[in-house]
Amino acid sequence: MSKRLSHPFPVELSIVIPLLNEAESLPELTRWINRVLVEHGLTYEVLLIDDGSTDDSWDVIGELAETNKNLRGIRFNRNYGKSAALNVGFRETVGRVVCTMDADLQDSPEELPELYRMITEGGFDLVSGWKQKRYDPLSKTIPTKLFNGVTRWISGIQLHDFNCGLKSYDQRVVKSIEVYGEMHRYIPVIAKWSGFRKIGEKVVQHQERKYGVTKFGLERFVYGFLDLMSITFVSRFRRRPMHFFGTMGTLSFVLGMLITLWLVGEKVYLAFNNLKARDVTDQPLFFLALVAVVLGAMLFLTGFLAELIQLNGPNRNDYLVRERVN
Repeated sequence: MSKRLSHPFPVELSIVIPLLNEAESLPELTRWINRVLVEHGLTYEVLLIDDGSTDDSWDVIGELAETNKNLRGIRFNRNYGKSAALNVGFRETVGRVVCTMDADLQDSPEELPELYRMITEGGFDLVSGWKQKRYDPLSKTIPTKLFNGVTRWISGIQLHDFNCGLKSYDQRVVKSIEVYGEMHRYIPVIAKWSGFRKIGEKVVQHQERKYGVTKFGLERFVYGFLDLMSITFVSRFRRRPMHFFGTMGTLSFVLGMLITLWLVGEKVYLAFNNLKARDVTDQPLFFLALVAVVLGAMLFLTGFLAELIQLNGPNRNDYLVRERVN
C-alpha cells in the first residue's frame, strides 16, 4: 500500500480521461479504476472529458456518475482535440497528483498506484509511461519510433514514448502549463522548459484494443513535427525574440555584405591589372548578396517588432514561483 501523505488537497489522485466515442469501454474502465484505487487506499476523482462524441458516451458518463460520486464529466459542444480536453481537465483537477490515461482500455489502471508513488515518494515532477511492448500495427509503431527519436534529439529529454497517454504529474505542473493545438504530445517538453526538470519514465502495460476503432492517422506525424518546431521556438525565444531573429538577420546581412565586397574587390583587382571583368550586376552572386542583405534587414526588423510586442504584452513579467519563505 502506498505511503499516505498529509496534505491539504481534497483527494490524493485526480485522473483526467479525454474520450471520443468510447461508450462501450467506459463502464469497464471506471470499474477497473475504482477497484485498483480502493485496494490501494487512495482517494481519487475521475474527470471524463467528452470531446464531442457522436455516440452514447455522454449518456453513459451521466449514468456512471450517479453510481460513483468520484466521477465527474465535462462535455464539449464539438470535437476540439485531445490537447483542449487535457487543458480543461487540468484546470478542474483538485488532487495532489494528476494522472492522464486514454479511455480505450489500452492503458491499464493497474499502473496508477505506482505512478502516484513515483510523484509523491520518488520526487518526480512528471512521469511518462513507456509502452515497451505495443499491440499496434507497423504503420503506427515505425512512425512513432521516428517521432520519439527526433523529439529526444531536439528536446534533450530521454524518454522512449512522448505520446503515451498514461502519465502522472505533480499538481504544480498541470496548474503551471497550458496545452493547446496538438501540443499534448509535447507536455514533457513544455514542462521542462517551464522549469520542471525531474522527469521520469515507467514501463507500462499496453492492452489490445477491445472496443471501437483507433483514431490514429498518419497525418498526426506531419502535424506533430510542425508542432515540435513551434513549441521549440516559442519555449526558447518567447521572451527574447530578438535573439533569434536578430542573430539570423545579422548573419544574413553580413554574408550579403561580404559577397558584395568580394565582387567589388574582384572588379577593382582585375581593372587594376588591365584584365577584363564583368560588371558586378551581371554576376549571379550579386543577386544572392542582394537577397541576403534584404532578408537580413527584414529579419532584424521582425525581431525588433517582436521585442516591442513582448515588452508591451500583459505577461512579460509572468514567472513561475516554486516556493516562498516568510
